[in-house]
Amino acid sequence: MFKNRKLIWGQIIVFLSILGPGIVTGSVDNDAGGITTYSVAGALYGYNLLWTLIPSFIVLIIIQEMNARMGIVTGKGLADLIRENAGVKITFLIFIGLLIADIGNTTTEFAGIAGSMEVFGVSKYISVPIVSFMIWVLVVKGTYKIAERIFLIFSASLLLYVVSAIMGKPHWGEISHSIIHPQLEINTQSLAMIIGIIGTTIAPWMQFYMQSAVIEKGLKMKHYKYLLVDIVIGCIATVVVAFFVIVACASTLHVNGIQINEAKDAAMALKPLAGELASQVFAFGLFIASIFSATILPLATAFYVCEAFGFEAGIDKQWNEAKEFYILYTGILIIGAVIILFPNAPLIQISLWSQVLNGMLLPMVLICMILLVNNKKIMGEYVNKPINNIIGWAAVICLIVLTLALFLLPFFSK
Repeated sequence: MFKNRKLIWGQIIVFLSILGPGIVTGSVDNDAGGITTYSVAGALYGYNLLWTLIPSFIVLIIIQEMNARMGIVTGKGLADLIRENAGVKITFLIFIGLLIADIGNTTTEFAGIAGSMEVFGVSKYISVPIVSFMIWVLVVKGTYKIAERIFLIFSASLLLYVVSAIMGKPHWGEISHSIIHPQLEINTQSLAMIIGIIGTTIAPWMQFYMQSAVIEKGLKMKHYKYLLVDIVIGCIATVVVAFFVIVACASTLHVNGIQINEAKDAAMALKPLAGELASQVFAFGLFIASIFSATILPLATAFYVCEAFGFEAGIDKQWNEAKEFYILYTGILIIGAVIILFPNAPLIQISLWSQVLNGMLLPMVLICMILLVNNKKIMGEYVNKPINNIIGWAAVICLIVLTLALFLLPFFSK
């Protein structure tokens, strides 16, 4: 009895030491761009796009597991593996698109910081410079262990959206019916929204960050089963938060015919419908999500760009050991913050279309991943199982079909 109890406690301690890559990667996915996309989806289509979260959840688990396995087996980041196996030219073309998308995504995070603080009466000219400096100090002066613990606290804070949604008194019967029998007119707007939801739930940059996080933590195959639990918890957290953001906006804004353009609008509109507390909880959740992702997203981008072109990367390294990494990180952070401080910057378009661009770029990343994880020279006995390949390739095909439909539908509807 004592031996069994000791064994259980030993496994819990190991799991807690492994905890981080899956939960942080999954939680950071619910960033300002994601919250904006889910909010607009709920306000515009009610509960009718909730079904998209089910296939997204399945694909997200499969993809994150592939990342973790590749990181453990190879000890290399995804960008590094793509460069080694696809060549510098193809790598350059892929990563230019990803870099542009991630600058847009980072700008969206600062839009979330500015918007959420405006709900509390704080000007963006105060909130954005202060927060961006604090983020820079955390990454440049901190260590991975300290940063990860802060990120885990931020991850738990995202559950505030569950509280906000329940305050909106959702109609659970309608929710169930909409998931099973969604009523949706297929047009360019709804297709863009579906691609945006998928693109923000399974963002391309997440795959690079996940693999880098596994390597930074020094995980081995003996840790795999614990890491898998971490991944599943992270994916559940991602989809639960997305679900309740859509529900919060659908049960209050959609039923009252209120349209919004960004997540800040949702927080403001909730006040007369669900009360001031619900509005403030939603706004604070947006602030946490934004500051969290404004830290991780440029970090992930700097990681994979430096990996792709052979530069040193990692926040446990000193500035002079990874100069390119820190310069790139600082540059992305500054660009994102400065764009937000411009008067009349098109923040809404940047927020929504950066998520759509994520969805369009995702197939390229997934194709590279699936080919790499099935290469026996790279993965040995740890290549994909058939079910992983079926789900992975199905996701690629669906995204390509949706993207083509988005561009071709206007020509057929004339």
